Amino acid sequence: MRSIKRVRTLALAPAFAGILLLAACGSSSSSHSASSHPSMAGMNMNSSAHSTDNTTDNSAHHSTQHGDEPMYMGDGLAATDQGYTFAPAGASVAAPGFVFRILGPDGKPVTAFEPEQTKLMHFYLIRSDLSGFQHVHPTMAADGTWTAPTKAAGPGAYRVYAQFIAKGAGGEVVPLVLSEQVTSAGSAPDRPVPAAAASTTVDGYTVTVDSSQLMAGMAMPLKVSISKDGQPVTDLEPYLATYAHLSGFHAGDLAMAHLHPRGGVATTATGGPDLTFEATLPEAGQWRMYLQFQTGGTLHTAAVTLDVR
Repeated sequence: MRSIKRVRTLALAPAFAGILLLAACGSSSSSHSASSHPSMAGMNMNSSAHSTDNTTDNSAHHSTQHGDEPMYMGDGLAATDQGYTFAPAGASVAAPGFVFRILGPDGKPVTAFEPEQTKLMHFYLIRSDLSGFQHVHPTMAADGTWTAPTKAAGPGAYRVYAQFIAKGAGGEVVPLVLSEQVTSAGSAPDRPVPAAAASTTVDGYTVTVDSSQLMAGMAMPLKVSISKDGQPVTDLEPYLATYAHLSGFHAGDLAMAHLHPRGGVATTATGGPDLTFEATLPEAGQWRMYLQFQTGGTLHTAAVTLDVR
């Protein structure tokens, strides 16, 4: 057990097998509203970026590598961090597709990125009541414009997150998660966050979660087991190079946590039924967790609420 002090402008990286991504920290969301940006049209561009073992040590953050993957600590509530800015083309998520750029310290669109979990960019969307979760992988045009293939969102307030590893001017890797508040036209009341539970079901699968050891600000194990029709599931297929992908969002401020199973990259064709995540959740309270796993070529997304003390 390791205690990790949560500091708003400093990210520390706990060492553990696999990937822990807790979004890059920043100041409160209300102070990071994006200014307007011109509309941008994107066209797809293939990238030949390769992962590195570089270590970045900046005054604002300290990120390290475990194997070939950087590790992170933070809450994901900043629109600008380490000189990089998340710049959406608009402030609405009503229409399918979301367009944005990442601006570098020089104010220009960034076009050099390193892959993280096989993708150059991960994009998340969540409603203010922790519903409406989307996790997609945008494509980048030659001018640094990203287009995320999001589905139309219902009315309400949302937050969008861009998770990436930028390459700095000196070749250093800069792992970040930046976010912005956005809206979808119309009004709809927030619904209460579902009560905390030890299990949930999706597509006939039962996901059981043991969060008894979780404590805010502590690197602790979160255990997950997947079954179907009362039988353990052992045919989990690699998804983004691991057997499951876990994202969490904190009730109230929408702080983000991104976790992966211990053991790192999937090494066999199938896995399961038990997975253990190393979880460092920066705040106490309710966390809505979204577990994504794949079987038979189909991606399943299970949601469960955890109470973290």
